[in-house]
Amino acid sequence: MTSASILGCAGPTLSAEEEAFFRDVQPWGFILFKRNVETPDQVRKLVDQLRATVGRPDAPILIDQEGGRVQRLGPPHWRRFPPGRAYGELSANDPLLRREVTRLGARLLAYDLAALGINVDCVPVLDVPIEGAHDVIGDRAYAKTPQGVALLGRAACEGMIAGGVLPVIKHIPGHGRAMADSHLDLPVVDTSYDELDAWDFAPFRVLSDMPMAMTAHVVYTAIDPKRPATTSRKAMREVIRGAIGFDGLVMSDDLSMKALGGEFADRARLSLAAGCDVVLHCNGDMAEMKAVIAGTKALSGQAARRAKAALGRIAKVPEPFDVDEARARFDAAFEGKWAA
Repeated sequence: MTSASILGCAGPTLSAEEEAFFRDVQPWGFILFKRNVETPDQVRKLVDQLRATVGRPDAPILIDQEGGRVQRLGPPHWRRFPPGRAYGELSANDPLLRREVTRLGARLLAYDLAALGINVDCVPVLDVPIEGAHDVIGDRAYAKTPQGVALLGRAACEGMIAGGVLPVIKHIPGHGRAMADSHLDLPVVDTSYDELDAWDFAPFRVLSDMPMAMTAHVVYTAIDPKRPATTSRKAMREVIRGAIGFDGLVMSDDLSMKALGGEFADRARLSLAAGCDVVLHCNGDMAEMKAVIAGTKALSGQAARRAKAALGRIAKVPEPFDVDEARARFDAAFEGKWAA
């Protein structure tokens, strides 16, 4: 039976222990990081190896390939891509050009990923940073307004889907106000509900039709002063499923981040009880993964429906694409700054 989990692995190949563990616990999917990446052939073999452990050729293989400082695949085998802000700063008087180039960049990213068998990319970032917020979002955001973020976030999703790769909108319901890095601390946001609704939630509402979303490990005192969104039933029901209207698959952000406290089994249990469909654990630490699985249930009911619907959005045949022409257009738009 499939577990409501997405797990990482320790290195560029699977150990015998990892193979046996994944075969036993049957995670819904896997996530790759730089530690898992050496060459294209090696990544393809690892992807095949991961899917073989669960016996599902369509098992989701995720990666964070945004561009800028969050890019797991890079030179010399893969080209560099700009951060989100660079798209938003293109030709300030021509929003249609910004949208076209953002879609093109996502389509090129999807081309690279699909060639490796990776079928889910944790983009776009829909957080809207405010002045003075922690730089953990920073230039990863497409713009400084909800409208700008939504416009380019939609374009990025379209490029991904056209290339046969699922996008994951993040970090729902919004990480842009956080004054701390949730990798290291638990951010607490004291903004009023009305302001959050008008600003932070807005891009997620515009893209509520997307197949997958990742939560924010952030406490919003106007919603739930005791728990971050990931483990807050109120945030999930009233905001993510309610005010935002998202009915796709919700995955937690990484359970190993220091914003969350307590035992790993409890982190998983609380996230699922709050309404996350699947939990994410990234670092490949076997002891932590075993603890996460101890708090994880089988993927069933509405969560299983959403998981199936998400995978159903993967294009069987990607949109026709001339990669050389696309790369030339992309490089011209950025005047060669991000050329390989």
